[in-house]
Amino acid sequence: MQEILDLQSLAMNEVSSANSTSELKELKIKFLGSNGLISGKLREIGTYQGDKKAFGQAVNAAKSTVEQAIVERESVLMAVEQHAQFAAEKIDVTMPGRASRYGFEHILQQTTNKIKRVLGGMGFEYLESPELEHFRYNFDALNYPPDHPAMDDQDTFYIDDNHLLRTQCTALQGRVFEEVREGLRSVPLRVFTVGRTYRNEAVDRTHSHTFHQVDCFMVDEKVSMANLKGTLGLFARQMFGADVTVRFRPDFFPFVEPGVDYAISTPKLFNGRWVELGGAGLIHPNILESYGINTEKYSGFAFGLGVERIPMMSYGVDDLRQFMENDFRFLEQFRSEPIEF
Repeated sequence: MQEILDLQSLAMNEVSSANSTSELKELKIKFLGSNGLISGKLREIGTYQGDKKAFGQAVNAAKSTVEQAIVERESVLMAVEQHAQFAAEKIDVTMPGRASRYGFEHILQQTTNKIKRVLGGMGFEYLESPELEHFRYNFDALNYPPDHPAMDDQDTFYIDDNHLLRTQCTALQGRVFEEVREGLRSVPLRVFTVGRTYRNEAVDRTHSHTFHQVDCFMVDEKVSMANLKGTLGLFARQMFGADVTVRFRPDFFPFVEPGVDYAISTPKLFNGRWVELGGAGLIHPNILESYGINTEKYSGFAFGLGVERIPMMSYGVDDLRQFMENDFRFLEQFRSEPIEF
């Protein structure tokens, strides 16, 4: 029996000397665990040569005494540790709070928003089309001949034989004209879209495999190049200022006839030097006729340009890669209305 009393005395001394709750947990395992110094004695009852009942009662009494001592010591240590924790985590409520963080729309999103406001204000309807496009909308519907260079694998990201990442937002035209043929829409049409496009190009300061494009088209009676130039002139003045003039020069695109490249000039940009913005022209009659639109009565125009080109010109940015590199030192120069989060 004396051995049990000695173990109890040892446990009580160590419990009273414990300086943390974690140390107490270790002592509880040491003395009262299934293989502990005191609990383990219960396994010796079967081989004990004396009064087995008294031996078992002594072991249980020692366990109970040590358990109670651990509980009492734990309450004291927990109070001490909580007090130390509260002191360490104390907050000075008189100190100023952290400033609220604000997010700002990306410069390309700001440009897109402005394009939508301008073209929407001119009566054009905004529509979207998928970035993963069907081959027929991206090429066939736009009067591309089978051997056109843009259909080469070097220029286009093909997913399979029938699907690709759209190379131009003009792919929307076929989808809209298809709805006209099916009776879901009717002429006149005034439609535009803004979205991401993809081409298999090496990335440098003026080229990227991923870029944004705005495409706009109109179909109505007696639509002419004069309507196109007037629309582009108004669009350019809204985007770049009232002093902008527009210039047309002949160019070729499969989906327009005649086709032009258009440039703008304003004293506010590059000392009035002409700067090309994109391509335009009258929608090719082959396209309209393929969707059942009477070209004796209706004609249309279309134009497109890169979205990145607008802020590059407006702010003098000479490397379009900066728009997508997430460098806050660059992006924070173009702050819009804040978005709090």
